[in-house]
Amino acid sequence: MARLIDELRKLPGVGTRSAQRLAFHVLRASAEDAEALASAIRELKQHLRLCSICNNITDVDPCTYCTSAVRNQRLVCVVEEPTNIAAIEKTRSYTGVYHVLHGTLSPIGGVGPEQLRLANLFTRLAEVDEVILATSPTTEGEATAGYIAHELHKSKPNLKVTRIATGVPAGSDIEYADEVTMSRALEGRREF
Repeated sequence: MARLIDELRKLPGVGTRSAQRLAFHVLRASAEDAEALASAIRELKQHLRLCSICNNITDVDPCTYCTSAVRNQRLVCVVEEPTNIAAIEKTRSYTGVYHVLHGTLSPIGGVGPEQLRLANLFTRLAEVDEVILATSPTTEGEATAGYIAHELHKSKPNLKVTRIATGVPAGSDIEYADEVTMSRALEGRREF
């Protein structure tokens, strides 16, 4: 039981109490349910990997985005995590490819540029016309976008580097927007 609790505590967002609850849940579960969980974890590790081009999670390498004949391979959207791709794909308006960092710069968390998966982004630049920086509008996301933009311009000075717009979310009341959000909304305005 102690070994399982220790292993569960290694999961992000799982503390000691949560790990204990999960361990006891597994203990109370049927043998079939416990085996199904263990099998799912084994299969995940055996069959999924990171794409060698974009770092997205995939079962084939390169992934389907990177090998798609209908996607614009000269337009790369840089995101923090693989889950960010789903949010962009939901719009059905982006037709380029992706690059997944698997994190953001965080000096406090001990995450520097060498911990981000950037190397293969720079090897792709010869065939890229534009890089869209789609990191979150947090302090870490902004720092990451700034760092990447600086490094991209050093590597390929004529490369178009853009940042996703931020501002007031659709369906919300501007009365409740903070000054940073409102400022960005005004800066990112477009002709109507």
